[in-house]
Amino acid sequence: MSLNNWFLFILVIQIIHGLGTWKLYIKAGRKAWEAFIPVYNAFILMKIISRPWWWIILLFLPIVNLIMFPAVWVETARSFGKNSLTDTILAIVTLGFYNYYLNYIDNVNYVVNRDLKPTSAAGDWISSILFAVVAATIVHTYFIQPFVIPTSSLEKSLLVGDFLLVSKMHYGARVPMTTIAAPMVHDTLPVLKVKSYLPKFELPYLRFPAFEKIKNNDIVVFNWPTDTMLDMRHTDKYYYKPIDKKTNYVKRCVAIAGDTLEIKNGYVWINGKQNQLPDRAHIQFSYNLTFKRQLAPMDMYRILEKFDITDGLGIDQQQQVYIIPAATEANVAKLKNHPDVASVSVRKAVEGQRSSDIFPSDPSYNWNNDYFGPLYVPKAGTSIQLTVDNLPLYKHAITHYENHKIAVNGNQVLIDGNPTNSYTFEKDYYWMMGDNRHNSQDSRVWGFVPHDHIIGKPVFKWMSIKGINDGIKNWSIRGERVFTTVSGEGEPRSYFIHFVVVLGLIYGFSIWRKKKQQAK
Repeated sequence: MSLNNWFLFILVIQIIHGLGTWKLYIKAGRKAWEAFIPVYNAFILMKIISRPWWWIILLFLPIVNLIMFPAVWVETARSFGKNSLTDTILAIVTLGFYNYYLNYIDNVNYVVNRDLKPTSAAGDWISSILFAVVAATIVHTYFIQPFVIPTSSLEKSLLVGDFLLVSKMHYGARVPMTTIAAPMVHDTLPVLKVKSYLPKFELPYLRFPAFEKIKNNDIVVFNWPTDTMLDMRHTDKYYYKPIDKKTNYVKRCVAIAGDTLEIKNGYVWINGKQNQLPDRAHIQFSYNLTFKRQLAPMDMYRILEKFDITDGLGIDQQQQVYIIPAATEANVAKLKNHPDVASVSVRKAVEGQRSSDIFPSDPSYNWNNDYFGPLYVPKAGTSIQLTVDNLPLYKHAITHYENHKIAVNGNQVLIDGNPTNSYTFEKDYYWMMGDNRHNSQDSRVWGFVPHDHIIGKPVFKWMSIKGINDGIKNWSIRGERVFTTVSGEGEPRSYFIHFVVVLGLIYGFSIWRKKKQQAK
């Protein structure tokens, strides 16, 4: 929906509210016209139902308001003496239109200074749960969201089974675009395996101010730009998904908007200089491995594990060698000195040898995983010369992310029907890659990531489980990674003890405060 459509929609809602409550406003000692004035009517309604003014903010927060509106409907009915379970159910299932019955048919009276405390243990329990869900939804949607690492694309920096807390404030919290969705779940409802949202009533892209900009080599969580997955197991190239419901990915941002990127022999170069990764990052490649003698599989794995090479082994039948899917250069250098190892050689593509699945998937570009570019990463407000030759690099961004139509007439490029030889980008874009260079589906496959797809910055690992994909019986906690920061220099330091101490202080303070109140 466009902003104009949203304005009309909100206006209609205000009229519906006014028509359904103006008599109730009068019975509460207010004026009839106060029920029709947008925002102001909400302030007056909060006074009528004896609830704090900041509830109004929650009514305007997407996703959170799906919980708050039913609460307000129920509170309105209770403010006029309708406290039964039947009244509560009617207020909710009629989507608030129960107020029309109270407004025009039932002869209700306003309850002055009503008791806001639940009259039963069940009511108290429901109120507590509702408050907890609202608070958790606000934190999850606008501040910090938990994630778990499912793949090894950032192995050594982030391990499979790391549980992350991702800050949405660092790069600016994004307002949910899907306004009708289940809170605290992504694109699919657990157990039911159906969509968790309605792809209607979408808000335009909006983002709160950021605390910092994305920098080169930041680890970033974002929505996979080319996602058309029906769910996490099935895909359909014609399936539409709102931006904020596309699959969540985490990669390292090696190039930011305005950079020129090139990959030489597997190494990233930015603006003519080789990219230097942070202290905790370790590039990994695939390797060919041969042994001097026949070894049992278990013996092979023990040798590899000794050098922190834990992704197992594959076999290249054509070359008659074992394949190490991922290993750092430092660990491979140590492995070569093992008495049972005959040879270890890196598996890299040949320069000029085209890979069909590598961006931009065009025969004119003989690029592969290890030799790629140079490629300019678009920056909002900058212009490029646009030709038939470089059109494959930017066509998807211009058509899908910036919503223009492109056509080619001979050697002439037409945008929205107008001949042009240049284009000015409207958005910032980023180039995301995994440190596990030969086992990462990243921007080398699907291209640029627009800024409106950015979710947040991983800041903390609160738990790490080894073998998380191997069944609960095979789980083991990586204690050295629990309560550690994602970024920083040197080995990660656990802050678990600090957390326990702070938790104990908070608990002790709450006990002291309770006893002091009881003494008064």
